[in-house]
Amino acid sequence: MIPFAHTWPYDRIGQDVYVQSCPFCQAANVLLKLKAKDLAELREGVKKLLVFPCCRNKLTLVDADQDYLLADRPLRRNS
Repeated sequence: MIPFAHTWPYDRIGQDVYVQSCPFCQAANVLLKLKAKDLAELREGVKKLLVFPCCRNKLTLVDADQDYLLADRPLRRNS
């Protein structure tokens, strides 16, 4: 089972990948340095280092689906 705390929602507009807010600094509408081919590689099992351009925090992405990115560590607090 995938832990929900390790996921973060994303949106695609064309080839660009955005998050509505940064999980670290809460900056709005952050354009990520990911493209559609990167998402496909994540689904195939290739891990990717992601550096958020707003605050330079880093995390390793281990998977992605149509709505969420899956990281190797928690991105949200358990409620």
